[in-house]
Amino acid sequence: MGNGALSGAVIAVAGAGGPAGRAALVRLAEAGATVIGSDNDPERLAEAVDAASYAHGGATVIGDTVDLLDRESSQDWANRIEKDFGRVDGLVHLVGGWRGSETFTKTRLDDWDFLELLLIRTVQNTSLAFHEALQRSDRGRYVLISAAGASKPTAGNAAYAAAKAAAEAWTLALGDYFHKAGGEGGPNAAAAILVVKALVHDAMRADRPNARFAGFTDVTDLADAVVGVWDKPAAEVNGQRLWLTEKP
Repeated sequence: MGNGALSGAVIAVAGAGGPAGRAALVRLAEAGATVIGSDNDPERLAEAVDAASYAHGGATVIGDTVDLLDRESSQDWANRIEKDFGRVDGLVHLVGGWRGSETFTKTRLDDWDFLELLLIRTVQNTSLAFHEALQRSDRGRYVLISAAGASKPTAGNAAYAAAKAAAEAWTLALGDYFHKAGGEGGPNAAAAILVVKALVHDAMRADRPNARFAGFTDVTDLADAVVGVWDKPAAEVNGQRLWLTEKP
């Protein structure tokens, strides 16, 4: 174990209402963390929180409806968590979205406008809101979920890949902040990137029973990897891309 064991930790999960968010809430609660999830869909968030609470009856799992596109709302969320629980030990960023095109020449720039908000602005707002609390923690982690396409864009995924690459760069800059703040002793908080090709879950398999989903990461495996970021010392994971699929 590193400096990041999750028993008693307080973890925020952005984008908690989707399949990956649901799996993360369950796994973090199972590991002993108090979990506060946010999503822009209150009904979907409530269902995810209820599912995690049911799976682990003794766990504290809470849902907050937060506008992560708003800087002030994001900061209020971070402040509220630290005030209510006395600390913040992690922010797991699972806010997603995808837009693509048949070819590069058919790329629509309004797709970029959409993805810039979901994939970059939410990273900016959450990292700026939580970085000081994470630095105060003895096991602070900022975990971004990214895509292999950020490192090897395809012609039809220009906007998506560029947005993911920008989110990675922003997260690595946060990692440099943690590195410098740690001084000679090394960082006590970390910003790490988990890289997948794409995600798959049971409903997708049910809808497409003949699909292979080659190279895809199951959301439960992603949740295990998220927890694993706390199993290693901050210096080992800070500023790192941790690959859950083959490097392109």
